[in-house]
Amino acid sequence: MKTWSQIEGTPYPLGATWVEEEQAFNFSLYSKHAEAVRLLLFTKQDIVHPIFEYDFDYLKNKSGPVWHCRVSDLNAKGAAYYAYRVDGPAPQAGYDWHSFDHEKILLDPCAQSVYFPEGFCREAACRPGSNAGQAPLGVLPNQLCGFDWQDDRQPRHGNDLVIYELHIRGFTRNPNSGVPESHRGTFLGVVDKIPYLVDLGITAVELMPIFQFDPDDGNYWGYMPLNFYSPHHAYGTNPDVCSQQLEFRTMVQALHTAGIEVILDVVYNHTCEGDHTGPTYSFKGIDSSSAYMMTGNPNSPFANYSGTGNTLHTANRAMRRHIVDSLRFWDQQQHVDGFRFDLASIFTRNSDGSINLHDPPIVSEIGTNADLTNNRLIAEPWDAGGEFQLGQKFPGQRWMQWNAHFRDTLQRFVRGDTGMIADLMTRLYGSADLFPDDRFHALQPPLSINYITSHDGSTLYDLVSYNEKRNWANGHNNTDGSKEYRWNSGWEGDEGVPPEVQQLRKQQIKNLICLLMLSNGTPMFRMGDEFMQTQGGNTNPYNQDNETSWLDWNRRSECGEIFHFVKQMIAFRKAHPSISRSRFWRDDIKWYGTGHLVDMSPPSQQLAYCLHGSSQNDGDLYVMINAAAEPIEFGIQEGAPGTWEIAVDTSQPELVSQKPVDKSMYEVPSRAVIVLKKDCHETI
Repeated sequence: MKTWSQIEGTPYPLGATWVEEEQAFNFSLYSKHAEAVRLLLFTKQDIVHPIFEYDFDYLKNKSGPVWHCRVSDLNAKGAAYYAYRVDGPAPQAGYDWHSFDHEKILLDPCAQSVYFPEGFCREAACRPGSNAGQAPLGVLPNQLCGFDWQDDRQPRHGNDLVIYELHIRGFTRNPNSGVPESHRGTFLGVVDKIPYLVDLGITAVELMPIFQFDPDDGNYWGYMPLNFYSPHHAYGTNPDVCSQQLEFRTMVQALHTAGIEVILDVVYNHTCEGDHTGPTYSFKGIDSSSAYMMTGNPNSPFANYSGTGNTLHTANRAMRRHIVDSLRFWDQQQHVDGFRFDLASIFTRNSDGSINLHDPPIVSEIGTNADLTNNRLIAEPWDAGGEFQLGQKFPGQRWMQWNAHFRDTLQRFVRGDTGMIADLMTRLYGSADLFPDDRFHALQPPLSINYITSHDGSTLYDLVSYNEKRNWANGHNNTDGSKEYRWNSGWEGDEGVPPEVQQLRKQQIKNLICLLMLSNGTPMFRMGDEFMQTQGGNTNPYNQDNETSWLDWNRRSECGEIFHFVKQMIAFRKAHPSISRSRFWRDDIKWYGTGHLVDMSPPSQQLAYCLHGSSQNDGDLYVMINAAAEPIEFGIQEGAPGTWEIAVDTSQPELVSQKPVDKSMYEVPSRAVIVLKKDCHETI
């Protein structure tokens, strides 16, 4: 005798699952406002006419707001793909603005792989009526391949954590990447480059969005997600439905074997469906008023705190479940080690757009979910609606955060801005103003993700080579609005640049990398900055799937001096555990200027400090920083002459000279950082 679930299906888990003991599929879809739901199954040979259809009966196929059914493999008749049609009320006043269209082919939000037919068309999804044969379809779970994780061990780094922001396609798409042609721009291309990453010394990759996004939207970066479970189809080496999942897992396993953590940049604040004029692919046609925040204005119904047309309704319990289930999927089944949440301040918005900093439900659910407690959680603590919650203001107490203040301070100080000494000290120290370790907050410096540049803005080379933004995208100068403090080192752009200007640019890059690696906190830098990657001054190439955004691997040899400097600075940081600590430096740091006292006057551009390392079983470091355009003589305030040796000089081609300093005064060249070191003689 069949059980209820064998007849009616079960409401959880959401999505399509294969029930092995019954040789059947369970389908489950959340839609609070739907009045009719139809399941469609398609074969590989015909993605226009369903081979099987099932109309859900609310009297037996609905539990609360969840529609569900059980379909035997015999009834599925060799189907490979599935989708839904959903009908419901017409758009209503206020916050009940619905987007139902009973003819639209709708993708399951929980599909673990997405199939795009040859006739796929975004425009068809924007128009009313059927888009059969032109819509993305979910892949049935029996079409997906298993994976043997073997003894996969997920690394967890501490003081040696160095994050490398990487775009899957751009990393190896260029023909000069040195990977096989079939692997260029794919997960397997990253596998081919693992020896390079190991040689560079990074210990974590932060992958720009790899969730399936709309291939017709023109968003090369991937910040327009279509689905929260499936890897982007174009990052696999072939269109086979197993390819994306298998190759993503192969990449993760290989990175883990090399001791590299995998962090995903995830977008749970909006989707590619846009506003009321955008396409209806999935959430919008299934239950838009549950999925998205509404304004109550029929002329502009979708709230837009993301800057992309819609904002996910994370105050809604159903949407929170979608997000947490997605995170658990990537943690448990894909073995990722952490998540960087795009525009995370949206998580603190109530249904009406107001801010809840006391205890926003989605932040609490993510932070307390037992399956996610070992994951790194990283917030981009702002949104496009003007909310900025960097530091203790952000309610995720154990979340790491992108530190925009660190970025701004270092950019300004190194380019030569005055009046920055006090702020520079704060950033080097670990941003205790933002992450206080007082009795109430008990925050720590590793929570600060220190960075100079990211995907969102200039490359490091362009930061010191262009004063003007050159955001040419599709023939138009699109201003992205990102804040940057650029200085072209005395010459705009690359054309005809004098040798002395190019040398200054290299020195400025070294200064920025050096200070990044000397700072307490967690360093991150974007791919290609280690060999002076350029975007020709473009600060917003979100839609540039071409040489503008692809790494130019020829620069690896052309700019070998910078590559070796970055590699050696990473190694230097790892060799000195006193730099990156779980706590602030406190009594181990002594601050100086060119003399014994720090000069915090408005014109000052010099700072020195001695970091004592004996408490960390490390040697001492004495750092002298001169951002002025002329050389400045510093007095070395600690240690007798001859006890220090030069470890870093950003004005020189090589990092380590091991040259003893036999005087108590040292002339620091213009725009340079000098690091002295003294071995630890403590008994360990």
